[in-house]
Amino acid sequence: MPKIKSISGAKKRFTLTGTGKVKRKHAYHSHILTKKTKKQKRNLDHFTTVARVDEKRVKALLAM
Repeated sequence: MPKIKSISGAKKRFTLTGTGKVKRKHAYHSHILTKKTKKQKRNLDHFTTVARVDEKRVKALLAM
């Protein structure tokens, strides 16, 4: 039986940290940036972790 492939979109969007949490980027930072404040754009630039309730689902997409 062949190996199951990882979801390639998930590989591009998420990375695992050393402690096993899932890192993601913030949304709303790609276009229509003129109406957003400097503070909002600066805060969207950082990485954050995936919510605990979604972590299992995201890890399943990465580990196939």
